[in-house]
Amino acid sequence: MWISSFRLGDKSGVDEDGVFVGGLYAALMLEFLLDMLLELVGEFLLELVMAAVLDLVLRAITKVFETFRFANRVLASASYVLLGALSGGLSLLVFPYHLVHPSRLYGINLLVSPAATGLAMSLIGSMLGRQDKKVTRIESFGYGFAFAFGIALIRYLFAS
Repeated sequence: MWISSFRLGDKSGVDEDGVFVGGLYAALMLEFLLDMLLELVGEFLLELVMAAVLDLVLRAITKVFETFRFANRVLASASYVLLGALSGGLSLLVFPYHLVHPSRLYGINLLVSPAATGLAMSLIGSMLGRQDKKVTRIESFGYGFAFAFGIALIRYLFAS
């Protein structure tokens, strides 16, 4: 009955009663979920690559300055957020636009991507620890999260 009331020329996909017709609703939901997934994965990969680059740079710098280390964890965390913000600013020079078109739940990247990056960095740290290699601070969940949060915050605020 509702199919007969749907006009073929009508592009809205809604019948007179305001009900989505056919598979249009499923297609719209699938598009929304794919947009959100691509946004999360794209931001996560950007933050992970930048964290890995910072990790390599910090490893090179620590060879030169073996004795320097922040004793205060709050100061170290703030430093990683600041380094992340600087990296986010640099990423805006290369990628001034969002990597993926923002979805309706755009602000969720401020927590999900840094959490995923922190988890990935802690996994890297645990793998290096099992191989008896020196583990740097960014190779932990907290500091990896702080760095990625700095990137995510700057990109959230300033990417066009």
